[in-house]
Amino acid sequence: MNLLSNRRRALAAAVLLCGLAGLPGLSRAAEPARTQLQAFVEKVKSATGQFSQERTDAQGAAQKPQSGAFAFQRPGKFRWEVRAPYEQLIVSDGQHVYQYDPDLEQVTERRANQAVGASPAALLFGSGSLDEAFDLQSRPDRDGLQWLRAVPKTPDAGFVHADIGFSGGLPRRLELLDAFGQVSRIVFTGLKANPDIPAGQFRFTVPQGADLVKMD
Repeated sequence: MNLLSNRRRALAAAVLLCGLAGLPGLSRAAEPARTQLQAFVEKVKSATGQFSQERTDAQGAAQKPQSGAFAFQRPGKFRWEVRAPYEQLIVSDGQHVYQYDPDLEQVTERRANQAVGASPAALLFGSGSLDEAFDLQSRPDRDGLQWLRAVPKTPDAGFVHADIGFSGGLPRRLELLDAFGQVSRIVFTGLKANPDIPAGQFRFTVPQGADLVKMD
């Protein structure tokens, strides 16, 4: 697998996951994970925070962990910034999603509805019924968390399922199995719920010297 393909797959998973961070102010610990998710989607309109991500390939080999920061604003605007071990940036203005790889000097542009679609991000960014895009299944408690599995109803979602772990009404972790057999595990920290986020955080300008590839 070449570097570009590897990073695109990792980045796609990161973008789709960024909205499922645990946020304060949703005290629903005694309720099922599905109810907690619905409350999160309804009440949290924006957030900022940090993330750490670990990923294993289909053979179980671990890849270098990633870390960085993100912001989102419903509906459809987000910023996912990988800071280590290399730099990557994804920005959605609600209409298009831009993926920038500085070391490759390349920007990929996709329509937001194509990049998000029936994905874990749709659990956050979408305004419709969750049942329209996902089969939501309760999972056994583990690691002190209540778990929910979201299985996409469309075959082109790019992932098999996403497991979301809740505690105290907050989604704390997400584990995603993608179509390539890779498993991504993400932990969210330092979350701020419903902050005022400058509009510039969700705008993207192609850097000078970078190639733009449109995937529409």
